[in-house]
Amino acid sequence: MSYRLGVDVGGTFTDLLLVDEKTGNIHTAKVPSTPHDSSIGVLNGIERVCRNAGIDPTAITHVMHGTTVATNTILEGSGAKVGLVTTKGYRQVLQIARSFVPGGLGGWVIYNKSLPLAPLALTIEADERVGAKGDIVSKLKVGALERELKRLKKKGIEALTISLINSFANPANEKAVAKVARKVFGRGMPISLSSEVVPEMQEYERTITTVANSYVRPKVEKYVRNLTRELKKRMQDVQLHVLRSDGGLASAKAAEAYPVNLLMSGPAGGVSGAIWVAKQAGFENILTFDMGGTSTDVALVQHGKAQLRRETTVGDVVVRASSVDVRTVGAGGGSIAHVPELTGALRVGPQSAGADPGPAAYAKGGELPTVTDANVVLGYLPTEVRLGGDMKLRKDLAEKAVKTIGDALGLSVKEAAEGIVALVNENMYGALRLVSVEQGYDPRDFALMGFGGAGPLHANALGRLTNAWPVIIPPGPGVLCAYGDATTRVRDEASRTFIQRFSRTSAKDLAKLCRQLAAQAAKTLDAEGVPKKDQTTTYECDIRYHGQGLSLTVPFAIEELEKQGLDLLGKQFDAMHEQLFTFALDADKEVVNVRAVAQGRPTKVSAQSVGKGSSSPAAARITDVKVFIEGRDRKAGLYDRGKLKAGNVIAGPAIVQEMDSTTLILPGHEGKVDDFGNILINPA
Repeated sequence: MSYRLGVDVGGTFTDLLLVDEKTGNIHTAKVPSTPHDSSIGVLNGIERVCRNAGIDPTAITHVMHGTTVATNTILEGSGAKVGLVTTKGYRQVLQIARSFVPGGLGGWVIYNKSLPLAPLALTIEADERVGAKGDIVSKLKVGALERELKRLKKKGIEALTISLINSFANPANEKAVAKVARKVFGRGMPISLSSEVVPEMQEYERTITTVANSYVRPKVEKYVRNLTRELKKRMQDVQLHVLRSDGGLASAKAAEAYPVNLLMSGPAGGVSGAIWVAKQAGFENILTFDMGGTSTDVALVQHGKAQLRRETTVGDVVVRASSVDVRTVGAGGGSIAHVPELTGALRVGPQSAGADPGPAAYAKGGELPTVTDANVVLGYLPTEVRLGGDMKLRKDLAEKAVKTIGDALGLSVKEAAEGIVALVNENMYGALRLVSVEQGYDPRDFALMGFGGAGPLHANALGRLTNAWPVIIPPGPGVLCAYGDATTRVRDEASRTFIQRFSRTSAKDLAKLCRQLAAQAAKTLDAEGVPKKDQTTTYECDIRYHGQGLSLTVPFAIEELEKQGLDLLGKQFDAMHEQLFTFALDADKEVVNVRAVAQGRPTKVSAQSVGKGSSSPAAARITDVKVFIEGRDRKAGLYDRGKLKAGNVIAGPAIVQEMDSTTLILPGHEGKVDDFGNILINPA
C-alpha cells in the first residue's frame, strides 16, 4: 500500500491529512506548530498521523506541503543580505519604485516606506544594454563588472540578483553576468536571474520580484533541504512537493530555486481544499473563510475555480507572481484584544498570542485576552471541548483575562467578551467585502465555507453579515488546508512578453507562441515523472486597451482561439473591464504578456459519506450547555460531530464539537447534515 500526505503549517497548529492512494480513505492529525523550526512540528505530526492510521512511515510516497517559511521571512525582515546587479543608469530602480502610498487620502501622512530588500549600498551597475526588441545594443564590459562583483563580495552578501533592462526580450547579457558572478563567488552563492524568475516587461516589477526571490531563497533552501533529508531518513523513497501561491504544487528543487512563488503557499492550500469539498457538496460558487490562530484568509471561488491575481502581496512587498486572490486580516483565535488609553475604544488584533504562550485559556502562560478567551467566556468553546483532541480549556483563566477589557470599558465580563467577538467578526466581514463587493460580485450569489481551527465558530455570524447562504462547515474543518495540499496537483507556468495590438497580430501568431510556452512549462512535469496523458495545459493573456498602463488577465482555450480568433479574447476582456470598472471602451486592444500553465492529475481522494439518519440529531447530543448570545444567557445543545448522520437537522443555538474545530449555530438558524457530513447552516 502507498500513501500521500498533505501537511499544512499554521501559526498555531500543524495539520496533516494522510490519503490511501488505492482506496482514497483518509486519516487526519493536528499537532502544535514549532515556530522556531517548522520542520519539528511537521515530523511530530507525521509520527502522530502514522500512529493514528496504524501504518509505517515508509509507506508514504509523496508529501505535499504548504509552508509559511517564505512569507514569514519577508514579514519578519529576516531574509538574506542581497546584492543586486542592474544595467548602468538603473541603480536606483528599487528606490524609485512606484508612486503608490497605501491607505486612504491621508495615507502619506503616516506611511513609513520600508527599506528595499536589496539596499543601494549593495547595488552595482553592469555596463551593457539590450534593446526593447532583444537586440544587443552594447556588449557587457566583463572587466569592469568583475571588479564591481569583487567589491560586493567583500561586503558579505548572501544572495545575488541580476536584473538588467529588457532582459525579458533577450537574456544573453544576464547569463553572461551570471557566468562572471559564479567565477567570483563560487558555486555556493544563490544567484537569481530576472529572465528566469519573471521574463516579463516593467523594470521595477521584474526587479523587486527577483530580489524578493533572492531575499527568501537561503532560508527556504535550508528548510526544504533539511526537511527532505529528514523525510528520506524516515520514508526512504519519498517525494516532497511544496504548495505554490497559485494553488499548484512545485517540486522541492523548483521550490528552492524560485521561492518567490511560495509566498501565499499556506492560504492557497485552504482554498484548494475548500474547492474540493464544495465540488462534492454540489456548490460551484463559494466565499472561503479560513480563520486560524493568527490570521484570517478569505477568497472567492466562481464556477469551481479560485480567482487568481498576477500579484502577490506580503506586508508592503508586492511581487509579480501568480497567486490565489486571498485577502488576509490579522484576526484569528489568538488575536489580542486591548483598549488604548488614548481612545478608550476596543481594538482586536493584529497582534496575536500565537502558539506560545497562546490564549489565557490554554494555561500555557498567556495572560492577555484573546478572541479564543472571549469564545470560552461566552460558552461557545465549552470546557467539555478538548482542542486538538487533548487540550483542556480553563474558563477561569479566560474570564480573568477578559475582565481587564470589561473593567476598561465599564462592562461585565460576558458583555466585554461579546464585544470582542462582534468586533473581530466585523474585521473579517471587511475582508470578505474586498474579494466580493469590491470586485463586482454580490455575496448573496455565493455560499460561505468556514474552516480553519476557529472558522466554524464565527462562520454563522459572517453568513448573517454577508447574506451568503448556506454556510458550509466541512468535516475536519481545522485540517482543510491539508486537504488542499493533498488534493492539488503539480503545476508550472511559462510566460513571455508579447506586446502586439490586435490589429497587428493574429490568432495564428498567438497560438504558435502558446505552444512554445506549453512545451517549456511541461518540462517541469516531465522531470517530476508526470505521464504526458496526465498533463493538461491552460492559457492566459494579459490584455489592455491600447494606451492603457494596466492590464487584465484573460484565460482562454487554444482550440477556441483558433476557431474564433482574437474576438474571443476581446469579448472576455470587455466583459471583465465592465464588471470591475462599469464600462468598456470601443478602442483597439493590445496583448501584453502570454502564459501557459501546465498541470498534472489531481490525487484521488474519496469523499467520505456518512450514514443516513432521521431529522433528529438526538443520538449525537452530549448535553446542554449555557451560552451568552445577544446580551443574555441561553441553553444550547452540545453535539458530537462524529455521531451526526445525513439528514440530521440541528436547531440553534447549538455547538458541534470535533477533534480539530468547534461549530456554533446561532439562534434562528439550523444546520442540516448532507450526505458527506457537511453541516449546511441556513436561517430557520
